[in-house]
Amino acid sequence: MSRDYRLSRMLHVLIHMGQSEKACTSQEIAAMLNTNPVVVRRTLAGLRDQGYVMSEKGHGGGWRLTRPLDQITLLDVHRALGPGALFAIGPSRDSPDCLVERAVNASMADAFARAEAVLIKELSARTLADIVDGMPHVARRKTHHGSRGHTP
Repeated sequence: MSRDYRLSRMLHVLIHMGQSEKACTSQEIAAMLNTNPVVVRRTLAGLRDQGYVMSEKGHGGGWRLTRPLDQITLLDVHRALGPGALFAIGPSRDSPDCLVERAVNASMADAFARAEAVLIKELSARTLADIVDGMPHVARRKTHHGSRGHTP
C-alpha cells in the first residue's frame, strides 16, 4: 500500500474516531477500510507510539484519540506512520555513470526539496479539525460504519 494511500486512510479513520463517542475497535476500523484488523493495529501502533491514539482492552475497549482533532496536524500523522518519502517519484538510476543522468537527478533533487518544504509547511498548518470544517454541513454529522464499509 502506498504511503499517500495509508496517510489518507488514517486521516479518514482519525476523523471518525474524533467524532465518535465510543472507542472504535480494530474490527470496526478494518470493516471501514476493507482491510484486516491486524493491519489496523499495526498502523495505529505508530500513532499510539507518538501519543495520538490509545487502545483500551476489554468490554467497551478499542482505539480512541488522546487529543482533539484541532491538536493533530496532517504532518503529525504523516510522521507517525513512519519514515518515508513524501513523493513517490525520484531520481533515475539507469545509468549512474552518465553525466546527463547525474545533472537531471541533481536538478530534480533540488525541485523535490523545494516542493517538499512547501508541502511540509502546508501539512503542518492543517489540522484534522480543518478537514472537518471544510466538509459540507450535512456530511459533518457523526457517521457510522456498517460491516461492509463506510456508510454515512
